[in-house]
Amino acid sequence: MHTKTVSILGLGYIGLPTAAILAEAGCQVIGVDINPFAVETINRGEIHIVEPELAAVVARNVAEGRLRATLTPEPADAFLITVPTPFEANHQPDLSYVKAATLAIAPQLKAGDVVILESTSPVGTTEQVATWIAEQRPDLDIPGHSEQPNIAVAYCPERVLPGKIMAELVSNDRVIGGITPECSRQASELYHLFLQGQCLITNARTAEMCKLTENSFRDVNIAFANELSVICHALDIDVWQLIRLANHHPRVNILQPGPGVGGHCIAVDPWFIVAQSPELARLIRTAREVNDSKPFWVLDQVKKAVADCLMAHDKRASEIRIACFGLAFKPDIDDLRESPAVQVARLISDWHQGETLLVEPHIRQLPTHFSNKAALVSTEEALKDADILVLLTDHQVFKTLHRQQFTTEFVIDTRGAWGNSVGD
Repeated sequence: MHTKTVSILGLGYIGLPTAAILAEAGCQVIGVDINPFAVETINRGEIHIVEPELAAVVARNVAEGRLRATLTPEPADAFLITVPTPFEANHQPDLSYVKAATLAIAPQLKAGDVVILESTSPVGTTEQVATWIAEQRPDLDIPGHSEQPNIAVAYCPERVLPGKIMAELVSNDRVIGGITPECSRQASELYHLFLQGQCLITNARTAEMCKLTENSFRDVNIAFANELSVICHALDIDVWQLIRLANHHPRVNILQPGPGVGGHCIAVDPWFIVAQSPELARLIRTAREVNDSKPFWVLDQVKKAVADCLMAHDKRASEIRIACFGLAFKPDIDDLRESPAVQVARLISDWHQGETLLVEPHIRQLPTHFSNKAALVSTEEALKDADILVLLTDHQVFKTLHRQQFTTEFVIDTRGAWGNSVGD
């Protein structure tokens, strides 16, 4: 591919690593973000997110002039849209960020350009992107709106694991779906610049559904584990021991339960399927409801622990300190998006009369919701001061703790990292 300049719309957990990888492959990369802090940080050769190996690649490519960031789009040969796609209060997809990004790049497009949507999206979104472009640029021949398109529009979802993004962007296979076969071919040429995995070619709708299917599959399996943990708790069974035993069956692989499901994908994507097929997606909807209900179950366990603590010690409820360990949605990252740990901590801090202590070594300040409701403290402070310990994210630093270090018997372990406890 003769692409010289690539524009990345959205410089978050996917956009910035993608920009860095493309720059490393020799492209001139222009990152675009509406956040001035992110733009300024990147242009200094630094990063505003936590991701192993990313900082060095960004620093090197900024210094060598292959990567820079800006607040507004500029002309390029290829445009990758990596903006958020959350859902609204009624679980309907919110495509406002995708639309804003599309409208922002439309004036910059020229014949021969490639537009690739990477944001996880409902089926039909790539076609909608093409329609938005066609409405803004009637002078261009847009796929789906012209028999002889002169730009390409395609969909290629990311499928990487936070904490391993830099490696998996290169090694993982990519599903690429163009509005036309030629769109797929042109989009795949861009990924071949850095990809060691395969480019799996299909159409845009199948590619969109593939990403939703992958995360819905995981969500359903996690829901089974989470529901199993609730049942086992009621039956006084150690769910983690049970799962270890069951997984010795050659055709059984039960996942691990937790306080819910978080992140920008698994907690969101299944709702896109449900929103488009509400009468058909019965299992997918039920799994989402099971996982969404788990934080409230954890809160009930905390309430029971507070009651037991009051019975055991001569204290008022306002004197009880509860420490929550971990706010990120998965171990050893700083990403709080859709985190069930954050939700549990919010539920506790909103309900509890006493102090709520939050331990999250990967952030420097708490989300604004916790203002005047909770304090960010160190592991040592929490272990020393708290009456009730709640493990929500199994960061490695927490997994190295031993129960003999605890000064309280009231421990709720939603991750199975501290041995038998109230949360088992």
